[in-house]
Amino acid sequence: MEKKTHFSIWYIIGVVMVMLFVQALLSALLFRPNIEQVHYSEFMKKVQDGTIKSVEITDQNLVGIMKGTGENAKEKIYTTIRVPDDTLIPTLKAHNIDFYGKAQNPWLRNLLSWILPIAIFFFIWRWLFGRMGNTLSKGISSFGKNQAKVYTGSKADVTFDDVAGVEEAKEELKEIVEYLRNPGKYDKMGARLPKGVLLVGAPGTGKTLLAKAVAGEAGVKFFSLSGSDFVEMFVGVGASRVRDLFKQAQQQAPCIIFIDELDAVGKARGITPYSNDEREQTLNQLLSEMDGFNTAKGIVILAATNRPEILDPALLRPGRFDRQILVDKPDMSGRYEILKAHTRWVDLADDVALHRIAAETPGFVGADLANIVNEALLLAARKGKERVHMEEFDEAIERVVAGLKKKNRLMNPEEKRRVAYHEVGHAVIGSLLTDEPVHKISIIPRGIAALGYTIQLPTEERYLITKSELLGKIAVLLGGRASEDIFFDDISTGARNDLEKATEIARRMVVEYGMSDKVGLTTLEKPQQVFLGIEQQFNIEKRYSPVTAELIDEEVRDILTDNYRKVKKLITEHRDTIERIAQQLLQSEVMDEKTFTRLLKIEEQPLLK
Repeated sequence: MEKKTHFSIWYIIGVVMVMLFVQALLSALLFRPNIEQVHYSEFMKKVQDGTIKSVEITDQNLVGIMKGTGENAKEKIYTTIRVPDDTLIPTLKAHNIDFYGKAQNPWLRNLLSWILPIAIFFFIWRWLFGRMGNTLSKGISSFGKNQAKVYTGSKADVTFDDVAGVEEAKEELKEIVEYLRNPGKYDKMGARLPKGVLLVGAPGTGKTLLAKAVAGEAGVKFFSLSGSDFVEMFVGVGASRVRDLFKQAQQQAPCIIFIDELDAVGKARGITPYSNDEREQTLNQLLSEMDGFNTAKGIVILAATNRPEILDPALLRPGRFDRQILVDKPDMSGRYEILKAHTRWVDLADDVALHRIAAETPGFVGADLANIVNEALLLAARKGKERVHMEEFDEAIERVVAGLKKKNRLMNPEEKRRVAYHEVGHAVIGSLLTDEPVHKISIIPRGIAALGYTIQLPTEERYLITKSELLGKIAVLLGGRASEDIFFDDISTGARNDLEKATEIARRMVVEYGMSDKVGLTTLEKPQQVFLGIEQQFNIEKRYSPVTAELIDEEVRDILTDNYRKVKKLITEHRDTIERIAQQLLQSEVMDEKTFTRLLKIEEQPLLK
C-alpha cells in the first residue's frame, strides 16, 4: 500500500520559494548578465566620456554597452529609464556612438517571467495533492467509490484450520465454500445459493476471522469493508458506494462481499425519533441491490453483527440474508481448542495445563483467550524467561478478570482488615450455598476501584440456572456487606458494585423470569437495549401499570432483604471460621483454593431457599 504524504504548510512555502527563484532566474536570463541600473544623468555622462560604444533604444529603456578592455574582457551593460530628451540623438551622433532601436515583446516576457512559474507551481501543487490522495486531484466522483479492500484467494491466507472453538458455524459455512468451488453440483439439483449469510455473535467470537476463512478456503476474491464505510456526511454518497461495490463484485464474480458491523448501516428505520436520510438511503440501496443481483454468478454476501435485534426486518427476510449463523461463546472444549491454536508457536513449560486454563476462563471468547496468551508471553519476556510457565498464565487471567495490580496503592491497616473480612464473607457464603468452588481470594488492589476480589469457578458449563441458584448468587454478593456489618458493626461503600449486581439479578427474577409469587408468571420487561448510550424504551410498549411497578419494587426489595437477613445469620454461625480465614488472608494477602479449603473445615449447609 502506497504511503500517503501528509499535508503541511511547508509544502506551500516551498513551492512559493521555488516559483520566485524560477522567476528571478528567467528574468536574469532575459535581461542579459552583468547589467547595472544607473541614473539617466550618469548614463549620459558615460556617453560623453566615450565609455559606451553602442546604445540600444527601446520604448522605455536605454541600454548601453561599455567598451571592453583586454582580450578576455566581458562587456558591461548599463541600463536606465528613458526620459523625454531632444538632445539624446544629437549627443550620440556627436560622440560617434552606434545606436539602434529595438521593439519590445511584452507577451513573451510575461510568459517567461510570470506565466511559466505559475504553470510550474500548478503542476507541483497537483502532484502534491495527488500524493495525498486529495479529492481535488481525483475528482468529486471519488466520493461515490466504494472503500472495500480486495483480497485475492492467495492473499486471504486464513483457512478453517486457523479457526477453533466454533465448529457448528464452520460446518454451516463449509456449504458456502463448496458451492463457490463447485457451483454445478448444486445447479443440477436446482438448489439456490443463499444471497446473504449473517454471522451473529458477541464481540470477539471470531466472526471476521470466519469470513476470511471462507474466502481463503474458496480461493475467490474477497471484498472487505465496514458498515460505517458507506455512510458519509454528504447525502447520496453511501448509496453510490453500494452501487459501485455491487458493480465491481459482478465483474469479479465469483467472489465474497463481507460487511463488518452491519448494524452501522442496517439499523431499523424508525427506531428513533431522529431520522438520518443518508443512512436510510444507503440501506434502501443495499436492500435494492441484494434483491437485484443474481446468485448464479457466485456472489455471496457475508455480514457480521453483535446487535441483530436492531437490524431492519427487511434485511433479514428470505431473499436477502437468508441464513443466520450463530457464532456463540465457546464452551470449555472450544476454549481448549482456541488456546491450542494460539499456542502452536509458543514454547510452553511442562507445568502449563491448557485444560485447566480453559476451565478457569468460563465466558471468555476467542479474543479474550488470545489476549491471555499474549499477556503471558509479555510477562515471561519481562522476567527474562525462555519459556512460558503456568505462573504467567495465572497472572494473565487475573489481569484480564480483575485488572492490573496496583503496587503503589497502599491501604491503611483498618481498610485492609475491612477488605479481608469482606472478601472472606463472599468466599464462605459461596462455599456454603453454591456448587462453585472458591478458586482464589485476594486483598491486593487491582483495576480502577477493586480493593480485593474473590474468584469462583464453575465445575461445568451451564445453560440454565434455577431459582435457588439465583438466590445463592444474590447471597454470595451480599456476603461481603453482611460480614462488614457483623465484624465491624458498621458498613462502608465497598459493597456498591455487589449491591448493583444483586439488585439486577433480583429484578430480572421478578420482571423477566416470572420467579415472584406476588407478581406472578408474567414477563413484564424485555432485556434492555442500548442505542447511542440511551436506553431504547421509546419503541417498546409499557407492559405494566404504576401499581404493578410499585409491586415490582416491593418484591425486589423483599428478595434482597430476606437474603441479607439469612446471610447475616450464616455468617454469625460461622464467625470463628471467617475470623480464622481472614487473619490468614491478612498475612498472605492472596489465598488459593487449597489453603482456603483446608481452613474452612466446616460442613456444607443446605442451599438458601
